Amino acid sequence: MLFEDHPDRDDKKVWLSQEETETLLDAAEDRERELAYRIGARCGLRSHEVVEVAPVHVSDTEAGPMLRVPEGKGSKFRQTPIPQDLATTIGTIDEYRDADGDVPLVDVSTRTLRRWIEDTRARLAESTGKRGWEELTMHDLRRTWATHLNDAEVDATLVMDWGGWEDIETFLDHYRGTHAPEAQRRERGKVDWL
Repeated sequence: MLFEDHPDRDDKKVWLSQEETETLLDAAEDRERELAYRIGARCGLRSHEVVEVAPVHVSDTEAGPMLRVPEGKGSKFRQTPIPQDLATTIGTIDEYRDADGDVPLVDVSTRTLRRWIEDTRARLAESTGKRGWEELTMHDLRRTWATHLNDAEVDATLVMDWGGWEDIETFLDHYRGTHAPEAQRRERGKVDWL
């Protein structure tokens, strides 16, 4: 878990490793919470976007499964990749729900999302003994997503497009964090004297 102080607030920005992300997903108390966390951590959506995702927003494209965000920040449309297993889960949920495909999957308020993550992070801090969990917010899942894409050497302009960022400085300053430990180990391995 990596941290950085917020420049204007008392809390911290948090970036999870892949293993910590899986720990968070496993700690979700129910399927709806897990789905919300997965959409945040695997698709990079903001909280208000997470609660608007409906099955009709998942589409197969030539680039692979994509999640359409019809009204992102500033009411701007964008598409972001969605893992195949998450797209399949959403399709399965849609098949068994007695609702139209345009009904949100996580039908709660953003305030409820914040309460969910606060409850989950408190349980994780207690069960793991890692107090860093206490700093985690829903928005940190978006930060984590962007950093994992960066660590995988995905083109930054494409990540910006997927995430809905228009200017590189905002993206670099606030979302793309310090490289994950996995990326640091990989890069250190390129230098024989480290």
